[in-house]
Amino acid sequence: MKKLALVLAGLLALAGIAGGCGSSTGSKPAGGDKKVVLKVGASPVPHAEILEKVKPILAKDGVDLQVVEFTDYVKPNLSLSDKEIDANFFQHLPYLEKFCKDRNLSLVSMGKVHIEPMGVYSRKIKDIKAVPEGAKVAIPNDPTNGGRALAILEKAGLLKLKEGVGVLATANDIVENPKNLQITEAEAAMLPRTLDDVDLAVINSNFAMEAKLNPTKDALFIEAKDSPYANIVAVRKGDENRPEIQKLMKALNSPEVKKFIEEKYKGAIVPAF
Repeated sequence: MKKLALVLAGLLALAGIAGGCGSSTGSKPAGGDKKVVLKVGASPVPHAEILEKVKPILAKDGVDLQVVEFTDYVKPNLSLSDKEIDANFFQHLPYLEKFCKDRNLSLVSMGKVHIEPMGVYSRKIKDIKAVPEGAKVAIPNDPTNGGRALAILEKAGLLKLKEGVGVLATANDIVENPKNLQITEAEAAMLPRTLDDVDLAVINSNFAMEAKLNPTKDALFIEAKDSPYANIVAVRKGDENRPEIQKLMKALNSPEVKKFIEEKYKGAIVPAF
């Protein structure tokens, strides 16, 4: 019996040692040497291009940046809210605030990166002062960009809006329309395709550049560079202090990115930091 007890005690001791070893291994952080994956949704131009520029910067800081491209202005915020991505980079703050209010989403801005001056384009007219009577004008169909487009048309001297309407102006807020412009709406991404069918189209710079239009050369009239519509990085509320998101913003607001934007886009895109 004594021998049996000694044998059992020995076996239990060995089991304890083995169990202790297993516990120690399991407590080590799994994949401790791996980078943290950060998925960011973006419009192809210029947002995805700018994010590609910061990939190596983030890689050195332990972050594997994965860019998920979107070609519309709705899915990036829905995907962010649904936790399919960690952040997005495609919109300005007025659009984000309106979108969140309309859909009851809890998304916030992490800060500004650049400004994309909106421009007025045409394949039929060479001078903004030569717009004909009854000209067809296409603007974005989302509320904030639509109001922004109308404000640009006002600054170009083509119409006058009701005082104080701000970014949410609609065609119903036009109080003076001396040329009887016919305002039509289309999805922002589709506006370059309307140029053969309308006299003028007011287009966001990212979609203009995707269509091989140069905002600084091809626009008949362009938004001032002090525009309040700076493009931002958005995240879910509560994620603002995630280290990898903080690192993303630091990289996007770095001297390297500022130089990249200035040299690549030559005034069509302007750093906002």
